[in-house]
Amino acid sequence: MDKNVPIHKIATVTLRIARNSMAFATQNETAIGGISYEPYVVKSSMSMAANLREAFLESPLLQGNFQRAQLLLDSPVLLMPLEEFNEQDVAPLFHYTFLGYENDELLNTVLPAQKTMAIYPINKDLKLVLTDHFQDLRIMPLMQPVWSHLYKRSFIGMRKKLFAYFRGKQMDVFCFTQNRFRFANSFEISNESDAVYFLLHIWKTLGYNIHDDEMHLMGEFNNREQLIKELKDYVKNVFVINPSAEFNRAPITQIKGIPLDLMTLYINGR
Repeated sequence: MDKNVPIHKIATVTLRIARNSMAFATQNETAIGGISYEPYVVKSSMSMAANLREAFLESPLLQGNFQRAQLLLDSPVLLMPLEEFNEQDVAPLFHYTFLGYENDELLNTVLPAQKTMAIYPINKDLKLVLTDHFQDLRIMPLMQPVWSHLYKRSFIGMRKKLFAYFRGKQMDVFCFTQNRFRFANSFEISNESDAVYFLLHIWKTLGYNIHDDEMHLMGEFNNREQLIKELKDYVKNVFVINPSAEFNRAPITQIKGIPLDLMTLYINGR
């Protein structure tokens, strides 16, 4: 980012905080794609809260003294039908489903199109760092922009679709039916064989047709050709979503290294 480009305090900065990575972005007409994007090198020996404190001192982008921010937060998400949401049940249900987050604060975000409530934890120290620096802070699950975009895409054509988003050693798999989530889960993967195993197991469990239905892959994954080859041994229609084609060659798709979730947020919003 060019330090000589002024940033107005009414502008919004986006923070993307994943399990082992952190990045920042904001609109900037002079930058490639109209977005200043800055990955931040995380120190594994420090908590994410401590890393973020240092980032506010070191990051050129965060020197803009933003008052408004939005956070894409990568943490486990419990999806619940909106009509079944009861605030008193949230904590017991979440902690029964996910272990190890008893000291975190639970947040919830409405996904109106899917008639779903997303419930997810945030580390209290991390939230304190954020609220110390921003007067207006909006938090959402990291997957929310991807879910929203592919929810609309799921209505194109008559075939059922299963989506997989790869990011590092994590794979998020989800699909929709009757305007709702039918399935959504996250998996740790070490190689393409792990991904193939999980995807084919989900495909079979959901009763998808190997000839008529579709599997769509997106994000960054190793051994792409091998992964597709192994999947096509069992599923006829396997497609890779290319961001440039998906978003009609939007300039933001030319920014090197920017993840699909952040890209989708800037193009389509939440």
